[in-house]
Amino acid sequence: MDFFETILWPLRWLVELVLWAWHWLFTAIGMDPASGVTWVLSIIGLVVVVRSALIPVTVRQIKSQRRMMDLAPDMKKIQDKYKGKKDQFSREAMSRETMALYKKHGTNPFASCLPILIQMPVFFSLFYVLRHASENKPGIGFMNEELTQSFNAASIFGAPLKMTFTQGWESGNWMVVALLGAIMVLMIASQFFTQLQIMSKNVSDETKNSPMYRQQKILLYIIPFAFLFSGVAFPLALNIYWFSSNLWTMGQQAIVINTMPTPGSEAWRKRQERLKAKGKMTDDEKRAKALGQDPAAAPEPQQGQRQQPMSAKRSKKKNK
Repeated sequence: MDFFETILWPLRWLVELVLWAWHWLFTAIGMDPASGVTWVLSIIGLVVVVRSALIPVTVRQIKSQRRMMDLAPDMKKIQDKYKGKKDQFSREAMSRETMALYKKHGTNPFASCLPILIQMPVFFSLFYVLRHASENKPGIGFMNEELTQSFNAASIFGAPLKMTFTQGWESGNWMVVALLGAIMVLMIASQFFTQLQIMSKNVSDETKNSPMYRQQKILLYIIPFAFLFSGVAFPLALNIYWFSSNLWTMGQQAIVINTMPTPGSEAWRKRQERLKAKGKMTDDEKRAKALGQDPAAAPEPQQGQRQQPMSAKRSKKKNK
């Protein structure tokens, strides 16, 4: 057992438990234990359990991404302020102002990476579980010899779930090659779409003109292709897990964008229109009411600008 397997031992045990539980459930209702469909559904069940547990963290990630986009104009001002200054004092001052800006907005550049960082240990734990199973080695917990043999016999459309793209190519199993190729294309497309969801619909117009947004847009076209190289080395079952997780992300993100969009974004304007059409108060009217102001007098924010709430005290002073 290598170093990483030892570290991941508790997670591997949990992954085996969840796979066993779902496999037992589908077998109990009459499905074939060695069927590829039974195992695919068990893997999707693992996705449901993992992603459900990560819902609070994922919501925090989406909010953090939104805040990072919102602070882009202020970040540009700091960068312009210290542009061309290479001395240590300027670098330290720029770092302090940047951290203060992150603190003010309640975010940091690493918060948006948290869900995927948490998922990676689970992903690699599943990789070790499936690798040992494909080598006819029982697991460390619930993946016993019977379940291991069942997994090795499982295939979908003639493609063994334990086989990788490379193994399929070398063995001449073109069904594996075709199926894995199709899943990898879908993985790239789903990863691209999840990022496009945020950048096209949930970013304010002002942020879209910032350098940070342009950098994010470049990464939008680069990052998904990382799956092209990793997908070749992973077995079909693992690629099904990651693709299913991407589909979950797409659906979850769509819900979050529709319910709490970034002020000034396309999704935000559409939400205000939906609220008005239903005869409900808009977000700005609710905010004004909470501050003791007349909701009907809430000003319409300009496109691309975030409407800042005004206290009742400031409102009275302004009207004098």
